Amino acid sequence: MPKMKTRRAAAKRFKVTGSGRIKCGHAGKRHLLVHKTTKRKRHLRSMTEAPAALEAFVRGQLPYA
Repeated sequence: MPKMKTRRAAAKRFKVTGSGRIKCGHAGKRHLLVHKTTKRKRHLRSMTEAPAALEAFVRGQLPYA
């Protein structure tokens, strides 16, 4: 049985924690940043835990996660 291929696009966007949870970046940091507060933009930098529905989808893209 050959190795399963990882979807490279998903591998660049999501990280797996030590406990096996999926982390992803926040949405809303690409454009229209002038009217957003500095605090809001700073918090958007960090990664957050992916919701359960998204986590199930990502596991299909990352076979060894």
